[in-house]
Amino acid sequence: MEAIQTWTGALDSSQRLLLLLAVAVAAHLLVTVIRKLSSYAIRHSSERNYRKTVSLISLFSSSSIFFIYFTAVGIALSELGVPIAGYLASASIIGLAVGFGSQGLVQDIVSGLTSIFSNIYDIGDMVEIGGQVGVVKNIGLRFLEIENPLGARVMVPNRLVTNVINYQRGYIRCIADITLPEHEDPNLVERLTLIANSVQEQFPGILVTRPSIEGIQKTGAGRRYLRIKFRIWPGRGAPIEQSFRQEVVSEISKLESSYKEWMTAVYYEVEPKLRNPRTKKPA
Repeated sequence: MEAIQTWTGALDSSQRLLLLLAVAVAAHLLVTVIRKLSSYAIRHSSERNYRKTVSLISLFSSSSIFFIYFTAVGIALSELGVPIAGYLASASIIGLAVGFGSQGLVQDIVSGLTSIFSNIYDIGDMVEIGGQVGVVKNIGLRFLEIENPLGARVMVPNRLVTNVINYQRGYIRCIADITLPEHEDPNLVERLTLIANSVQEQFPGILVTRPSIEGIQKTGAGRRYLRIKFRIWPGRGAPIEQSFRQEVVSEISKLESSYKEWMTAVYYEVEPKLRNPRTKKPA
């Protein structure tokens, strides 16, 4: 820095003016190049990692532009007689004051970068964070945006993102095995199907897709049962365990008064994520 000041000190006023103009033009050109490169990188990023790429590129470009302008202003002030040491000291004091006043902001940015680089979750993943369940819609430097089962957007500050549960399948599979009565009724399966399809209407935000009716199956002992599979949001199986089961029991009890609630079994399965994307996704 002293060598630069010695060199500029040997210049006359017109040469110093030209130097300041050159510094300003160079800073503007560098900022323009950085912005164009950032836009190009964002346009050519993969769709799945788009939001992460935008966050990282925005941070890099903003930091680079700030450094360029900060340096350019320092050079200009030095030409006007302001000591570089004083300029850096004042900038440090201002930065320290801003840092103390925005600790939450700094924590959000650090936590956001940590989650981005560690690849804990990605856009489209179903996660559970601090009791909030939803699909990740945006990963920013300050907030994680998720969409809950009812379609509401929830903004979670990055510093509060702890104990992340990532449901790699995007759902929990809830299975209902309904023991059928000995007295056959050709319309019973149809009525039970209607009860299953009405779950989403009665309880919005429970199912990810419509129920899958697997048909009548038999055990080794010859017991006949109807299997229905539900793909549900995590932690939202209570209506199936309670209301759906009670409606099923009530319907079958019309044919067989001795039918008990335990004859309709409800249980859950969580499958690992498929490694081969071409493999057929199980029901």
